Amino acid sequence: MRTALIVFLTSLFCFSADAALAEKRVALVIGISRYQRVPQLANPTRDAAAMSALFKKAGFDVVDTESDLGIAELRQVIRRFSETSRDADIAVVYYAGHGIEVDGINYLIPADARLASDFDVDDETISLDRLLRALDPVRHLKLVILDACRDNPFTRTMKRTVSSRSIGRGLAEIQPSSPDMLIAFAAKAGAVASDGDSENSPFSTALVKYIAEPGLDLRLAFGRVRDDVLKSTGNRQEPFLYGSLGGDTVALVPKRIDAEAEAHADYELAAQIGNSEAWNSFLAHHGSGMLADFARAQLAKLAVAQQSRARADEARKEAEAEAAQKAAELRQQLEEQSARQAAEVKQQLSEQARKQLDETRHQLTEQTQEELDKARRQVEIAQQQAEAARQELERTKREGVASARQQVEQAKPTSGAEAEKLASVAPGSTPSHGAGPPAALQIDPSDVIRLLQANLKRLGCNSGAVDGNWGDDSRKALELFNKNAHTDFDVKVASIDVLDAVRSKTERVCPLLCGNGQRVEGDSCVQITCYKGFVLNSGGACEKRAELATKARMAERHDPARRPRIAPVVGSGKCFLFGGRSYCQ
Repeated sequence: MRTALIVFLTSLFCFSADAALAEKRVALVIGISRYQRVPQLANPTRDAAAMSALFKKAGFDVVDTESDLGIAELRQVIRRFSETSRDADIAVVYYAGHGIEVDGINYLIPADARLASDFDVDDETISLDRLLRALDPVRHLKLVILDACRDNPFTRTMKRTVSSRSIGRGLAEIQPSSPDMLIAFAAKAGAVASDGDSENSPFSTALVKYIAEPGLDLRLAFGRVRDDVLKSTGNRQEPFLYGSLGGDTVALVPKRIDAEAEAHADYELAAQIGNSEAWNSFLAHHGSGMLADFARAQLAKLAVAQQSRARADEARKEAEAEAAQKAAELRQQLEEQSARQAAEVKQQLSEQARKQLDETRHQLTEQTQEELDKARRQVEIAQQQAEAARQELERTKREGVASARQQVEQAKPTSGAEAEKLASVAPGSTPSHGAGPPAALQIDPSDVIRLLQANLKRLGCNSGAVDGNWGDDSRKALELFNKNAHTDFDVKVASIDVLDAVRSKTERVCPLLCGNGQRVEGDSCVQITCYKGFVLNSGGACEKRAELATKARMAERHDPARRPRIAPVVGSGKCFLFGGRSYCQ
């Protein structure tokens, strides 16, 4: 049960982690600063470089970085990225430069644009709709970030060919038609964004700070970006996010999993179980490293112990078979000798014949006792060998568990400062950008309860189920353990301290109590049965019925020929009655 549980949990944990890290993520980063017909922009190429470095550090599979593109190059780059993102799970496009809104449609302006009139917009720019269509094949998340809401000089020099045609300030509001798509503007529709006075714009500075934080949902990330930009611009610039996502957490970078901490936790569970199935399960998920070598060493110890036990069992079976064969031969000899003696007694009625018969019976009794003693010694030797092998196996198991626990403790952080640092991170909290290593993996309370229930059952104190629920049966089991182990743990709580104390016990703690008429056999009670003619007395032993014993003695006195005979004395043992004396193997 425990092996199946740990295999299921670790395989489920590894599958979810691998699935998150196996997503294909691609990014296209464009920055245009050197405009040929209008004054150049200072920050777009630097902002694009910062975003490109961010995506590469976050482990994106493809990061295509372009700068100062003309119209032909811009079309070619978008076409190429459409092919790149065809089999991607997440695709991100970041554009920094000039943009323009004409009649409610947003356009991206390349470096060689002239835009002498509004009629040239379709020929010399790229519409945002074309860029969005390039992301249609992406499976899960399509993110477009536009840092293009700057004060546009083209709008002041552009001639109007149609008086009714509107040219807006900033970019126009957009509602994505494709699902799982987000479009982020540096400033909300109709507003203008600032380049700022530093190396990067306020918008790109906040983006680099938040959007690649591991495990942080994009909606929360852009909310933090908004707050930072509003604060840095004195509430003059408000970034805006268009589109919607489902109810699941959507992050650009999955939350990292501490593989080493996971391996230590799995090793601890495998050491608690201590059989070959648990160690093989651990190696299936952690096949390399120091802990994998320790697991293989534990498997080797178990294999040696099992071989020793197999050899001891074989020796015991051979000794028992030999003893049974000798007993059968001796029984046959006794029967044959008794038959011959009975014939001689019938033929010889004189005192001399009876005297000779007594002498023969005496000699036969001594020989029988000697042979039976020899067979009993052989059985005792075989049992001693089997018991020695069993003790060796138990000792090897205890040494394996102690060695595994010591190795895990040595692999854990030893200094008080490191332990305090790990303990200070609460389960489920998200480390801030640039913080130290993630906290160690926490053990689920239900797993602690299951381990405690299983160890109490192993020590003979728990007769209930191992279900992870700390109910009345579990509390009674711990109370029974306290009584027999002379401990004083609180039975209401299943804690790590209680688990450590219970699992340190290698022998049975709670005694096995059997009712009247039963005896202990292994870890269970079995009913005592007697042969026909025998009854179970108040002391729990088989004895012959009183009336049958009296009749047998009277018949033996009157008919000497019936005296040498074989009869069972104890129900389940191999015992015989001869000459008024009992002999047992």
